[in-house]
Order: sequence, then structure tokens, then C-alpha cells
Amino acid sequence: LAKVREQQYRSNLRAVRGTRKLNVIVYGASVSYYTGKLETYLRYRGIDYERRSPYPEAKRLAQGVGCIQHPILEDDDGRLMTDTSPILLHLEKEYADNPILPDDPVMRFIALLIEDYADEWLWRPAMHYRWSYDHDRELLSRILADELLAHLKMPRFFRIRMVKKRQRTGFVINDGVTAETWDHVEQGYHNILALMSGVLERRPFLLGSKPSIADFGLMGPMLRHFGQDPTPAEIMRDTAPAVYEWVARMWHIPSSHQQGDWLTDPTDLQRLLQEIVETHLAQLKANALAYASGSKKFSMKVQGCTYQKLPVSRYRVYCLEILRENFASLDESSQSELKTLLGAEAELLWSDKVCAESDYDRERAAPFNRAINVFEDGVPK
Repeated sequence: LAKVREQQYRSNLRAVRGTRKLNVIVYGASVSYYTGKLETYLRYRGIDYERRSPYPEAKRLAQGVGCIQHPILEDDDGRLMTDTSPILLHLEKEYADNPILPDDPVMRFIALLIEDYADEWLWRPAMHYRWSYDHDRELLSRILADELLAHLKMPRFFRIRMVKKRQRTGFVINDGVTAETWDHVEQGYHNILALMSGVLERRPFLLGSKPSIADFGLMGPMLRHFGQDPTPAEIMRDTAPAVYEWVARMWHIPSSHQQGDWLTDPTDLQRLLQEIVETHLAQLKANALAYASGSKKFSMKVQGCTYQKLPVSRYRVYCLEILRENFASLDESSQSELKTLLGAEAELLWSDKVCAESDYDRERAAPFNRAINVFEDGVPK
């Protein structure tokens, strides 16, 4: 029945669209990590959209998708979607002849792994630079207070103060950024800049001559945080101009780049994959083990740096489940190639040693399911 309904929906949508572009509403902030990722994709596909704050319509949106998080997408038939990864994959059904997922199964898995790393690991340094540095914090708190909270009947200075306190306390102090981890958090940003710069010297996009879901994933942190916030943007301009250029290229991709070739040999991605294994997969493993034990906090050691009292994320257990499902769906030859590329430290992608079940979206209905926050109450405590 669900399949029949989906087919009917696609048929109705094509009838509504005809030859015009799809018009959608994106509920999110102009400086939002994941909203930037989604907007980049919509621009690439030529889908017209209007961006709005979700909070004036918070009750309706929460009833529709389960929780308020940026972005929420409203289709032109009124359907609501949330969570950018499944949103992109859902919208891709309209573009089967020119997908953002590589045909080769190994490269496709790598693209999805890079996207997940961009979504979940780079979040911490992105929030750190935004809320730990005075100049960035003062600028962004004003933007968010004016853009998202103008409907609240309270003085502007109070709205600004409220934003600063919530964001810095929740996403910096309570997410493991301390005097002991500060340098490692920032090194993660420098590492990805160097790794991307090396790749972009050889081709215009990460996995070939056209963008993949890996590129769109990295636009989350690179566009709205690292590329715009004063401190990380200066670092990017000074040390990684090729990445700065790539951000602009992704935001305005000419039609000539909608056709192109995929990379077939992932050898030159080895260092990037190693960084992902050492950081993102290490965090997913520690988080999953803590969730399975019923813990609310966990500690982990990443590249020699110890993080303590990190908030356990049920959603990130789900992220690991999706990666494991994608790996399990591969043929034996592709699995073998990836095991060699990623190494033994990545065994949580194929081993049963890390056993945790999120019990989230069991029907795999995303982006139309009842969503949950990355952290239980939306902000780490």
C-alpha cells in the first residue's frame, strides 16, 4: 500500500509541476548548517524555494514532523519533510538519469560516509568557532535573534543574550569543548581544509567532475559556518583558497557540471577516509556502546585527545545503523575493497561487536517519519 501511495504521489506531483519548477518552502535560518546543505541542493536542481523561520508556525510544523529542527521542507502539495540526508535521497527520485550518488557501489558508499562525517563530526568545530570566539558570537547571536526570534515580545538585547547563552552552553561547553580538547577541535577543521584542498587541486568536486552527495554534505559546515563566520572564514581564505572557491562553485554550479564523470579509483581519498575513521567512526562507536548500556554521557579518545561527558545521541546510533545497512547491501567484492581501504578500525561498519539499536524510524519512512533531535531535548545538557 505504501508503495502504491508513493507511486501515486510521484504521478500527482509530475502532473502538478508540468514543465514548471517545483516551488517549496524551506523552514530554517540563513546561517543554519543543514539549511545551507539543503539550499545548495535545491539550487543545483533548479527547484524554486522560499526560506522562512519555522518558529511562527512551530505548532503546526512540530505536529507534522515531530520536532522543530532546521531545516523543514514543505513540498508544494503541503507534505512536510525533515532530516536533510533522506530529503535529498527522496528528491533524487526525480533525477534518476543524473544522480548525485555514484554508480559504482564502492564510490557510492564512500560518498555516503563522507556526507555522514560532514553532518555529524564537523558539527562540533563548526559550533565551537561560532560560539567560542567573541566576534563570531556577537555577530551570529544578533542575526539569529533578529531572524528567528523577532516574533517574541521581549527586548532585543534579551533575545540576543538568550541565543548566546543557549548556543554556547549547549553546543560548546556541554558538547566536550574544553581547554583540554580546544586544540583538537580546531585541528579537525584544519585537517579537512588540507584534505579537501589536496583533492580539489585535481578535480572540481570531491568524487569527480560533478558534485555528489559528499559535496552537498560538506556544504553544511563549509557554507554557513566555516565559509561565513568571521574566524573560520578567514582561516579558509588564508590557508585553503581552493575550498573557498569550491564553496562558491557549489553555490552556483553551472549547468555544464550537471553532467560529468565519477572517480573510479578511490586511492587519492585514502587520507580523507583515514581521518573519517579516526574521528567520526570513533565517535559513532563510543556513542553506540554508551547508548546500548543505557548511559546518558560517554567519554572517548580520538587521535590521542580525550573527550569527557559527551551527550549520548540516539540519532547517531541511527546514523550508524544506516551506514551498516548500506555496507551490508554491497556485494562481497565491494565489501572487501572497502575493508581494505578503511582498515580494521572501521570494523563497526560490518562487525556485530558494536550492538546498539536506536529503535528510530524502523519503517525507514524518513523524511516523512516522526523525527527526533540529534540530542534528546534539542540541546546537549
